[in-house]
Amino acid sequence: MSEIKLEEAAAAETKGEEEQDWVAAKAFFDNLKTKVPRPPKPRYAVTIAVSSRTLFNMVAERKVYEDQGLEKYVAFQVENEDDPLKPGAAFPFVKAVMNVNSRLRELYPDSEELFDIVLMTNNHAQVGMRLINSINHYGLTIERFCMTGGKSPIGYLKAYMTNLYLSKDSNKVTEAIEEGIAAATMFMPEKEMDLCQTQLRVAFDGDAVLFSDESEIIVKKHGLDTFFEHEKQFENKPLAQGPLKCFLEALGKLQRKFYAKNERMNCPIRTFLVTARSAASSGARVLKTLRSWGLEIDEALFLAGAPKGPLLEKIKPHIFFDDQMFHIEGAKELGTISAHVPYGIGQKYHKGKLIVQPEKKE
Repeated sequence: MSEIKLEEAAAAETKGEEEQDWVAAKAFFDNLKTKVPRPPKPRYAVTIAVSSRTLFNMVAERKVYEDQGLEKYVAFQVENEDDPLKPGAAFPFVKAVMNVNSRLRELYPDSEELFDIVLMTNNHAQVGMRLINSINHYGLTIERFCMTGGKSPIGYLKAYMTNLYLSKDSNKVTEAIEEGIAAATMFMPEKEMDLCQTQLRVAFDGDAVLFSDESEIIVKKHGLDTFFEHEKQFENKPLAQGPLKCFLEALGKLQRKFYAKNERMNCPIRTFLVTARSAASSGARVLKTLRSWGLEIDEALFLAGAPKGPLLEKIKPHIFFDDQMFHIEGAKELGTISAHVPYGIGQKYHKGKLIVQPEKKE
């Protein structure tokens, strides 16, 4: 019995020494001095995971992969690793995010409440040098990589404490949303637009993006009149949250840091609600829902069914989130960087018509 106790005591002592070594090693690493901005600790950061094909335009590289296979693709990337990749759909958004970080560091030098960009890709490690060289070429601060060698990276999103995942792959985005992570499929606009260099602008649709699709279900199944009656009846009942509510919440947290320094009018983050709802008939419930969540939106634009593209052309957001592809298509035609949120009943419709699925053959 005494031998067992001695072994337990020795094991406990060893464990204690290992914990002390870990604490000492961590303290040494944390105190290392560098001129390069260190990424914030994930528990404090607003973490945005972007795929390599979203951050960079890799259409030509993708064609090599599809036409010639994986080995030729990897060889092509290695051969061209000193040639920077061209910017992709998420590039302006990431640049704007980094401008916000610079402003935050000016006001709060020791704060870790910052944006943190993670490159989340199923690329192989051999491709990593070209990605690193491209990131350094454009002066992007991206220190965390997740390269999964052909496997889906979705399983790592929660481990990275991801607040938003942006990809070109709609299947991965759907998988992320099913895991409870805010996500969207990004699209390049069909023409270039001059975007604001000093302010991050983020535009959200309402139903099935910030809010659940409960009201949209009524529109699709029973028509507008029933929808207006329903919204009036439940005006004081907050809508359930949608897949991107948590990202608006994260933006709001950073905005309030600027407000606390009397920088509200000079805040480098601006948010927009761009909804097809009518203001007088169904807008009150939306605004009361945001109020009940303790969230602010800088501009609320109720279009009463009018096209969103022309208005977005004036707003010039770095990213616009919507659940319906016809809104995405209209926006990107006019130069808006758009991101599709594959969530809710809207996925079963296109331009108001139910998409008829082919019958499965037994």
